[in-house]
Amino acid sequence: MRTVKLTEESIANLLEELLKRSPSQYPEQEAAVAEIISEIRARKDEALFEYTRKFDRADLNAENVRVTDEELQAAYQEVDEKLLEVMRKAISNIREYHEKQLRTSWFDSKPDGSILGQKITPIAKAGVYVPGGKAAYPSSVLMNVIPAKVAGVEKIVMTTPCGADGKVNPNTLVAAKEAGVDEIYRVGGAQAIAALAYGTESIPKVDKIVGPGNIYVAMAKKAVYGNVSIDSVAGPSEILVLADETANPRYVAADLLSQAEHDELASAILITTSQALAEQVSKEVDQFVKELSRKDILEKSLENYGYILLADTMEMAIRTANEIASEHLEIVTKNPFETMTKIKNAGAIFLGEYSSEPLGDYFAGPNHILPTNGTAKFFSPLSVDDFIKKSSIISYSRQALEAVHEDIERFAKAEQLTAHANSIHVRFES
Repeated sequence: MRTVKLTEESIANLLEELLKRSPSQYPEQEAAVAEIISEIRARKDEALFEYTRKFDRADLNAENVRVTDEELQAAYQEVDEKLLEVMRKAISNIREYHEKQLRTSWFDSKPDGSILGQKITPIAKAGVYVPGGKAAYPSSVLMNVIPAKVAGVEKIVMTTPCGADGKVNPNTLVAAKEAGVDEIYRVGGAQAIAALAYGTESIPKVDKIVGPGNIYVAMAKKAVYGNVSIDSVAGPSEILVLADETANPRYVAADLLSQAEHDELASAILITTSQALAEQVSKEVDQFVKELSRKDILEKSLENYGYILLADTMEMAIRTANEIASEHLEIVTKNPFETMTKIKNAGAIFLGEYSSEPLGDYFAGPNHILPTNGTAKFFSPLSVDDFIKKSSIISYSRQALEAVHEDIERFAKAEQLTAHANSIHVRFES
Protein backbone atom coordinates (compact mmCIF):
# COMPACT_ATOMS: atom_id res chain seq x y z
CA MET A 1 0.00 0.00 0.00
CA ARG A 2 1.30 3.46 -0.86
CA THR A 3 1.81 5.88 2.05
CA VAL A 4 0.84 9.51 1.49
CA LYS A 5 1.36 12.53 3.74
CA LEU A 6 -1.93 14.37 4.13
CA THR A 7 -1.97 17.92 2.79
CA GLU A 8 -4.69 20.01 1.17
CA GLU A 9 -3.29 19.05 -2.23
CA SER A 10 -3.03 15.32 -1.50
CA ILE A 11 -6.59 15.24 -0.13
CA ALA A 12 -7.92 16.88 -3.31
CA ASN A 13 -5.94 14.48 -5.52
CA LEU A 14 -7.15 11.47 -3.55
CA LEU A 15 -10.80 12.50 -3.79
CA GLU A 16 -10.46 12.98 -7.54
CA GLU A 17 -8.86 9.55 -7.89
CA LEU A 18 -11.55 7.81 -5.83
CA LEU A 19 -14.35 9.42 -7.85
CA LYS A 20 -13.01 7.71 -10.98
CA ARG A 21 -14.54 4.51 -9.57
CA SER A 22 -18.07 5.93 -9.85
CA PRO A 23 -20.46 4.12 -12.23
CA SER A 24 -21.03 7.51 -13.86
CA GLN A 25 -17.48 7.39 -15.21
CA TYR A 26 -18.13 4.59 -17.73
CA PRO A 27 -19.95 6.09 -20.75
CA GLU A 28 -19.00 3.16 -23.01
CA GLN A 29 -21.14 0.81 -20.90
CA GLU A 30 -23.99 3.31 -20.93
CA ALA A 31 -24.66 2.81 -24.65
CA ALA A 32 -24.67 -0.99 -24.32
CA VAL A 33 -27.05 -0.81 -21.36
CA ALA A 34 -29.39 1.57 -23.22
CA GLU A 35 -29.61 -0.91 -26.09
CA ILE A 36 -30.42 -3.80 -23.75
CA ILE A 37 -33.16 -1.80 -22.03
CA SER A 38 -34.65 -0.74 -25.37
CA GLU A 39 -34.74 -4.33 -26.58
CA ILE A 40 -36.37 -5.61 -23.38
CA ARG A 41 -39.03 -2.89 -23.57
CA ALA A 42 -39.79 -3.71 -27.19
CA ARG A 43 -39.50 -7.50 -27.28
CA LYS A 44 -39.87 -8.45 -23.61
CA ASP A 45 -39.35 -12.20 -22.95
CA GLU A 46 -37.88 -12.81 -26.40
CA ALA A 47 -35.06 -10.32 -25.82
CA LEU A 48 -34.64 -11.37 -22.17
CA PHE A 49 -33.98 -14.99 -23.12
CA GLU A 50 -31.68 -13.98 -26.00
CA TYR A 51 -29.49 -11.93 -23.67
CA THR A 52 -29.44 -14.72 -21.09
CA ARG A 53 -28.19 -17.15 -23.76
CA LYS A 54 -25.60 -14.61 -24.90
CA PHE A 55 -24.22 -13.56 -21.51
CA ASP A 56 -24.92 -16.52 -19.21
CA ARG A 57 -25.07 -19.32 -21.83
CA ALA A 58 -28.29 -20.55 -20.24
CA ASP A 59 -31.23 -21.69 -22.34
CA LEU A 60 -34.31 -20.18 -20.69
CA ASN A 61 -37.93 -19.84 -21.72
CA ALA A 62 -41.26 -18.87 -20.18
CA GLU A 63 -41.64 -22.35 -18.66
CA ASN A 64 -38.32 -22.51 -16.79
CA VAL A 65 -37.32 -18.89 -16.05
CA ARG A 66 -39.00 -18.95 -12.64
CA VAL A 67 -37.46 -20.99 -9.83
CA THR A 68 -39.93 -23.65 -8.69
CA ASP A 69 -40.94 -24.66 -5.19
CA GLU A 70 -39.35 -28.05 -5.84
CA GLU A 71 -36.01 -26.37 -6.61
CA LEU A 72 -36.24 -24.35 -3.42
CA GLN A 73 -36.86 -27.47 -1.37
CA ALA A 74 -33.99 -29.28 -3.13
CA ALA A 75 -31.66 -26.37 -2.34
CA TYR A 76 -32.06 -27.06 1.39
CA GLN A 77 -30.48 -30.47 0.83
CA GLU A 78 -27.34 -28.80 -0.53
CA VAL A 79 -26.90 -26.14 2.15
CA ASP A 80 -24.72 -26.85 5.16
CA GLU A 81 -26.92 -27.18 8.25
CA LYS A 82 -24.57 -25.04 10.34
CA LEU A 83 -24.72 -22.28 7.70
CA LEU A 84 -28.52 -22.43 7.74
CA GLU A 85 -28.44 -22.08 11.52
CA VAL A 86 -26.18 -19.02 11.25
CA MET A 87 -28.39 -17.58 8.52
CA ARG A 88 -31.44 -17.84 10.76
CA LYS A 89 -29.62 -16.08 13.61
CA ALA A 90 -28.63 -13.30 11.20
CA ILE A 91 -32.24 -13.01 9.97
CA SER A 92 -33.40 -12.54 13.56
CA ASN A 93 -30.82 -9.79 14.17
CA ILE A 94 -31.57 -8.02 10.89
CA ARG A 95 -35.33 -8.15 11.45
CA GLU A 96 -35.06 -6.89 15.04
CA TYR A 97 -32.87 -3.95 13.97
CA HIS A 98 -35.13 -2.92 11.10
CA GLU A 99 -38.33 -3.23 13.14
CA LYS A 100 -37.02 -0.31 15.20
CA GLN A 101 -37.14 1.82 12.02
CA LEU A 102 -40.89 1.38 11.52
CA ARG A 103 -42.91 4.58 11.36
CA THR A 104 -46.63 5.10 11.93
CA SER A 105 -49.11 7.42 10.27
CA TRP A 106 -49.96 10.53 12.28
CA PHE A 107 -52.78 13.08 12.40
CA ASP A 108 -52.95 16.47 14.12
CA SER A 109 -56.38 18.06 14.62
CA LYS A 110 -57.04 21.61 15.82
CA PRO A 111 -60.11 23.26 17.40
CA ASP A 112 -60.97 25.13 14.19
CA GLY A 113 -61.69 21.84 12.44
CA SER A 114 -58.47 21.51 10.46
CA ILE A 115 -56.69 18.17 10.33
CA LEU A 116 -53.17 17.63 8.98
CA GLY A 117 -51.30 14.37 8.88
CA GLN A 118 -49.12 11.86 7.13
CA LYS A 119 -50.19 8.42 5.94
CA ILE A 120 -47.55 5.69 5.69
CA THR A 121 -48.11 3.02 3.03
CA PRO A 122 -45.72 0.25 1.93
CA ILE A 123 -44.94 0.01 -1.76
CA ALA A 124 -46.84 -2.79 -3.52
CA LYS A 125 -44.05 -4.58 -5.42
CA ALA A 126 -40.30 -4.56 -4.78
CA GLY A 127 -37.68 -6.03 -7.08
CA VAL A 128 -34.49 -7.37 -5.49
CA TYR A 129 -31.38 -7.93 -7.60
CA VAL A 130 -28.85 -10.41 -6.21
CA PRO A 131 -25.44 -10.79 -7.93
CA GLY A 132 -24.33 -14.24 -8.99
CA GLY A 133 -21.26 -13.82 -11.15
CA LYS A 134 -17.86 -14.13 -9.44
CA ALA A 135 -19.51 -15.16 -6.18
CA ALA A 136 -22.89 -15.76 -4.55
CA TYR A 137 -24.08 -13.39 -1.84
CA PRO A 138 -26.89 -14.85 0.30
CA SER A 139 -26.17 -12.09 2.83
CA SER A 140 -27.32 -9.52 0.25
CA VAL A 141 -30.57 -11.43 -0.11
CA LEU A 142 -31.26 -11.01 3.60
CA MET A 143 -30.25 -7.36 3.70
CA ASN A 144 -32.50 -6.41 0.78
CA VAL A 145 -35.53 -8.56 1.54
CA ILE A 146 -35.97 -8.27 5.29
CA PRO A 147 -36.47 -4.46 5.41
CA ALA A 148 -39.06 -4.85 2.64
CA LYS A 149 -40.88 -7.55 4.63
CA VAL A 150 -40.77 -5.44 7.80
CA ALA A 151 -42.17 -2.46 5.85
CA GLY A 152 -45.08 -4.63 4.69
CA VAL A 153 -44.33 -4.85 0.96
CA GLU A 154 -47.04 -7.01 -0.63
CA LYS A 155 -44.90 -8.76 -3.25
CA ILE A 156 -41.12 -9.24 -3.43
CA VAL A 157 -39.66 -10.40 -6.74
CA MET A 158 -36.01 -11.49 -6.90
CA THR A 159 -33.77 -11.91 -9.93
CA THR A 160 -30.34 -13.52 -9.86
CA PRO A 161 -28.11 -14.96 -12.60
CA CYS A 162 -27.94 -18.69 -13.16
CA GLY A 163 -25.14 -20.87 -14.47
CA ALA A 164 -25.02 -22.32 -17.97
CA ASP A 165 -26.90 -25.31 -16.57
CA GLY A 166 -29.74 -23.03 -15.46
CA LYS A 167 -29.07 -23.63 -11.77
CA VAL A 168 -28.97 -20.91 -9.10
CA ASN A 169 -26.62 -21.09 -6.13
CA PRO A 170 -28.45 -23.09 -3.40
CA ASN A 171 -27.28 -20.76 -0.62
CA THR A 172 -28.90 -17.85 -2.46
CA LEU A 173 -32.14 -19.79 -2.93
CA VAL A 174 -32.34 -20.85 0.71
CA ALA A 175 -31.64 -17.28 1.88
CA ALA A 176 -34.47 -16.06 -0.36
CA LYS A 177 -36.89 -18.67 0.99
CA GLU A 178 -35.95 -17.93 4.61
CA ALA A 179 -36.26 -14.17 4.12
CA GLY A 180 -39.68 -14.43 2.45
CA VAL A 181 -39.22 -13.74 -1.27
CA ASP A 182 -42.41 -14.39 -3.23
CA GLU A 183 -41.02 -15.07 -6.73
CA ILE A 184 -37.48 -15.84 -7.97
CA TYR A 185 -36.32 -15.56 -11.59
CA ARG A 186 -33.00 -16.93 -12.84
CA VAL A 187 -31.92 -13.92 -14.92
CA GLY A 188 -29.23 -11.33 -14.28
CA GLY A 189 -27.45 -8.30 -15.66
CA ALA A 190 -28.92 -5.17 -17.19
CA GLN A 191 -31.59 -7.31 -18.85
CA ALA A 192 -32.94 -8.37 -15.46
CA ILE A 193 -33.12 -4.76 -14.28
CA ALA A 194 -34.99 -3.80 -17.47
CA ALA A 195 -37.41 -6.70 -16.99
CA LEU A 196 -38.18 -5.60 -13.43
CA ALA A 197 -38.57 -1.97 -14.49
CA TYR A 198 -40.87 -2.49 -17.48
CA GLY A 199 -42.20 -6.03 -17.09
CA THR A 200 -42.19 -8.90 -19.59
CA GLU A 201 -44.60 -11.74 -20.26
CA SER A 202 -42.87 -13.74 -17.50
CA ILE A 203 -41.52 -11.17 -15.05
CA PRO A 204 -43.85 -8.63 -13.39
CA LYS A 205 -43.10 -4.92 -13.34
CA VAL A 206 -42.17 -3.67 -9.87
CA ASP A 207 -42.31 -0.27 -8.17
CA LYS A 208 -38.78 -0.19 -6.80
CA ILE A 209 -35.52 -2.04 -7.54
CA VAL A 210 -32.88 -2.57 -4.87
CA GLY A 211 -29.67 -4.52 -4.62
CA PRO A 212 -26.02 -4.35 -5.70
CA GLY A 213 -24.50 -5.53 -8.97
CA ASN A 214 -21.73 -4.98 -11.50
CA ILE A 215 -21.25 -1.85 -13.60
CA TYR A 216 -23.92 -2.92 -16.11
CA VAL A 217 -26.46 -3.47 -13.34
CA ALA A 218 -25.60 -0.11 -11.77
CA MET A 219 -25.93 1.70 -15.10
CA ALA A 220 -29.21 -0.06 -15.84
CA LYS A 221 -30.66 1.00 -12.49
CA LYS A 222 -29.61 4.56 -13.21
CA ALA A 223 -31.24 4.39 -16.65
CA VAL A 224 -34.62 3.08 -15.46
CA TYR A 225 -34.86 5.46 -12.51
CA GLY A 226 -37.99 7.55 -12.90
CA ASN A 227 -39.98 4.72 -14.39
CA VAL A 228 -39.34 2.91 -11.12
CA SER A 229 -37.61 3.95 -7.93
CA ILE A 230 -34.19 2.55 -7.01
CA ASP A 231 -32.15 2.42 -3.82
CA SER A 232 -28.98 3.98 -5.27
CA VAL A 233 -26.39 3.64 -8.01
CA ALA A 234 -23.81 1.65 -6.09
CA GLY A 235 -20.11 1.75 -6.88
CA PRO A 236 -17.30 -0.62 -5.82
CA SER A 237 -16.91 -1.47 -2.15
CA GLU A 238 -14.73 0.62 0.15
CA ILE A 239 -13.40 0.72 3.69
CA LEU A 240 -11.70 3.47 5.65
CA VAL A 241 -10.01 2.78 8.98
CA LEU A 242 -9.40 5.79 11.22
CA ALA A 243 -6.78 4.80 13.78
CA ASP A 244 -4.29 6.19 16.28
CA GLU A 245 -1.26 4.67 17.99
CA THR A 246 -3.47 2.45 20.20
CA ALA A 247 -4.73 0.36 17.26
CA ASN A 248 -3.63 -3.24 16.68
CA PRO A 249 -1.83 -3.21 13.28
CA ARG A 250 -2.69 -6.84 12.55
CA TYR A 251 -6.40 -6.19 13.08
CA VAL A 252 -6.29 -3.05 10.94
CA ALA A 253 -4.52 -4.84 8.08
CA ALA A 254 -7.01 -7.72 8.15
CA ASP A 255 -9.94 -5.30 8.08
CA LEU A 256 -8.55 -3.33 5.14
CA LEU A 257 -8.24 -6.53 3.12
CA SER A 258 -11.78 -7.62 3.99
CA GLN A 259 -13.06 -5.10 1.45
CA ALA A 260 -10.12 -5.05 -0.95
CA GLU A 261 -10.92 -8.68 -1.87
CA HIS A 262 -14.29 -7.74 -3.40
CA ASP A 263 -12.86 -6.59 -6.75
CA GLU A 264 -10.03 -4.70 -8.41
CA LEU A 265 -11.81 -1.34 -7.97
CA ALA A 266 -12.44 -1.74 -4.24
CA SER A 267 -10.88 0.92 -2.04
CA ALA A 268 -9.04 0.29 1.24
CA ILE A 269 -7.71 3.31 3.13
CA LEU A 270 -6.05 3.77 6.51
CA ILE A 271 -5.87 7.26 7.99
CA THR A 272 -3.64 7.51 11.03
CA THR A 273 -1.63 9.95 13.08
CA SER A 274 0.97 7.27 13.89
CA GLN A 275 3.97 6.69 11.61
CA ALA A 276 4.78 3.48 13.52
CA LEU A 277 1.28 2.10 13.01
CA ALA A 278 1.42 2.95 9.30
CA GLU A 279 4.65 0.99 8.85
CA GLN A 280 3.39 -2.00 10.86
CA VAL A 281 0.08 -2.15 9.00
CA SER A 282 1.88 -2.05 5.65
CA LYS A 283 4.00 -5.07 6.67
CA GLU A 284 0.97 -6.99 7.95
CA VAL A 285 -0.93 -6.30 4.72
CA ASP A 286 1.93 -7.67 2.62
CA GLN A 287 2.06 -10.83 4.73
CA PHE A 288 -1.72 -11.39 4.61
CA VAL A 289 -1.84 -10.94 0.83
CA LYS A 290 0.62 -13.81 0.41
CA GLU A 291 -1.64 -16.10 2.45
CA LEU A 292 -5.18 -15.21 1.34
CA SER A 293 -7.02 -16.98 -1.49
CA ARG A 294 -7.99 -13.94 -3.59
CA LYS A 295 -4.40 -12.78 -3.92
CA ASP A 296 -4.66 -11.45 -7.49
CA ILE A 297 -7.71 -9.31 -6.73
CA LEU A 298 -6.16 -8.05 -3.49
CA GLU A 299 -2.94 -7.00 -5.21
CA LYS A 300 -4.75 -5.12 -7.98
CA SER A 301 -7.15 -3.47 -5.56
CA LEU A 302 -4.35 -2.26 -3.30
CA GLU A 303 -2.28 -1.13 -6.27
CA ASN A 304 -5.21 0.88 -7.65
CA TYR A 305 -6.94 2.24 -4.56
CA GLY A 306 -5.04 1.17 -1.45
CA TYR A 307 -3.69 4.05 0.67
CA ILE A 308 -2.14 4.72 4.04
CA LEU A 309 -2.67 8.41 4.80
CA LEU A 310 -0.53 10.06 7.48
CA ALA A 311 -2.15 13.01 9.27
CA ASP A 312 -0.41 15.51 11.56
CA THR A 313 -3.42 15.70 13.86
CA MET A 314 -6.53 13.67 14.60
CA GLU A 315 -8.59 16.71 13.60
CA MET A 316 -7.07 16.57 10.11
CA ALA A 317 -7.64 12.81 9.95
CA ILE A 318 -11.31 13.24 10.88
CA ARG A 319 -11.78 16.05 8.36
CA THR A 320 -10.34 13.82 5.63
CA ALA A 321 -12.60 10.93 6.66
CA ASN A 322 -15.61 13.24 6.34
CA GLU A 323 -14.47 14.36 2.90
CA ILE A 324 -14.04 10.78 1.67
CA ALA A 325 -17.43 9.79 3.18
CA SER A 326 -16.62 6.10 3.04
CA GLU A 327 -19.11 3.25 2.71
CA HIS A 328 -17.59 1.51 5.76
CA LEU A 329 -15.73 3.48 8.45
CA GLU A 330 -13.92 1.74 11.29
CA ILE A 331 -12.80 3.90 14.20
CA VAL A 332 -9.99 2.33 16.18
CA THR A 333 -8.82 5.10 18.49
CA LYS A 334 -8.29 5.50 22.22
CA ASN A 335 -11.88 6.75 22.60
CA PRO A 336 -13.79 5.67 19.48
CA PHE A 337 -17.17 6.92 20.73
CA GLU A 338 -15.81 10.42 21.21
CA THR A 339 -14.23 10.32 17.75
CA MET A 340 -17.53 9.10 16.29
CA THR A 341 -19.33 12.26 17.44
CA LYS A 342 -17.18 14.25 14.99
CA ILE A 343 -17.98 12.03 12.00
CA LYS A 344 -20.61 13.52 9.68
CA ASN A 345 -20.33 11.34 6.58
CA ALA A 346 -20.18 7.53 6.54
CA GLY A 347 -22.41 4.68 5.44
CA ALA A 348 -21.80 2.48 8.49
CA ILE A 349 -19.56 3.24 11.46
CA PHE A 350 -17.79 0.45 13.37
CA LEU A 351 -16.45 1.38 16.81
CA GLY A 352 -13.55 -0.32 18.56
CA GLU A 353 -11.15 -3.12 17.66
CA TYR A 354 -13.75 -5.89 18.03
CA SER A 355 -16.24 -4.31 15.61
CA SER A 356 -14.71 -5.54 12.38
CA GLU A 357 -16.54 -4.65 9.14
CA PRO A 358 -17.68 -8.24 8.34
CA LEU A 359 -19.72 -8.13 11.56
CA GLY A 360 -21.96 -5.66 9.71
CA ASP A 361 -21.82 -7.54 6.43
CA TYR A 362 -23.29 -10.72 7.86
CA PHE A 363 -24.67 -10.68 11.32
CA ALA A 364 -25.09 -7.63 13.58
CA GLY A 365 -28.37 -6.40 12.09
CA PRO A 366 -27.78 -2.97 10.47
CA ASN A 367 -28.02 -3.06 6.69
CA HIS A 368 -24.94 -3.66 4.55
CA ILE A 369 -26.44 -2.01 1.46
CA LEU A 370 -24.64 1.31 1.89
CA PRO A 371 -23.85 4.54 0.00
CA THR A 372 -20.53 4.48 -1.89
CA ASN A 373 -18.27 6.91 -3.76
CA GLY A 374 -18.79 9.78 -1.35
CA THR A 375 -22.58 9.59 -1.56
CA ALA A 376 -22.76 9.07 2.22
CA LYS A 377 -22.79 12.87 2.27
CA PHE A 378 -26.41 12.72 1.16
CA PHE A 379 -27.54 9.04 1.05
CA SER A 380 -28.26 6.58 3.86
CA PRO A 381 -28.11 2.79 4.29
CA LEU A 382 -30.99 0.75 2.89
CA SER A 383 -33.79 0.76 5.44
CA VAL A 384 -37.50 0.25 6.01
CA ASP A 385 -37.95 3.84 4.76
CA ASP A 386 -36.89 2.67 1.30
CA PHE A 387 -39.98 0.49 1.06
CA ILE A 388 -42.66 2.93 2.20
CA LYS A 389 -44.44 5.93 0.71
CA LYS A 390 -45.75 8.94 2.57
CA SER A 391 -49.00 10.69 1.68
CA SER A 392 -49.86 14.11 3.11
CA ILE A 393 -53.32 14.42 4.67
CA ILE A 394 -55.18 17.77 4.58
CA SER A 395 -58.71 18.38 5.83
CA TYR A 396 -60.15 21.86 6.60
CA SER A 397 -63.58 22.78 7.91
CA ARG A 398 -65.41 25.83 6.51
CA GLN A 399 -64.46 27.74 9.66
CA ALA A 400 -60.76 26.92 9.26
CA LEU A 401 -60.70 27.84 5.56
CA GLU A 402 -62.71 31.04 6.03
CA ALA A 403 -60.06 32.43 8.35
CA VAL A 404 -57.33 32.14 5.71
CA HIS A 405 -59.09 32.16 2.33
CA GLU A 406 -58.12 35.73 1.45
CA ASP A 407 -54.46 34.98 2.19
CA ILE A 408 -54.51 31.99 -0.16
CA GLU A 409 -56.27 33.93 -2.91
CA ARG A 410 -53.73 36.75 -2.63
CA PHE A 411 -50.84 34.30 -2.91
CA ALA A 412 -52.38 32.61 -5.97
CA LYS A 413 -53.04 35.94 -7.72
CA ALA A 414 -49.43 36.98 -7.08
CA GLU A 415 -48.42 33.97 -9.18
CA GLN A 416 -51.08 34.89 -11.79
CA LEU A 417 -52.88 31.61 -11.19
CA THR A 418 -56.40 32.93 -11.12
CA ALA A 419 -58.02 29.49 -11.32
CA HIS A 420 -56.21 28.59 -8.11
CA ALA A 421 -57.59 31.72 -6.46
CA ASN A 422 -61.06 31.05 -7.83
CA SER A 423 -61.08 27.52 -6.41
CA ILE A 424 -60.90 29.07 -2.95
CA HIS A 425 -63.04 32.12 -3.70
CA VAL A 426 -66.15 30.23 -4.89
CA ARG A 427 -66.59 28.71 -1.46
CA PHE A 428 -67.20 32.14 0.06
CA GLU A 429 -69.30 33.86 -2.61
CA SER A 430 -72.14 35.92 -1.13
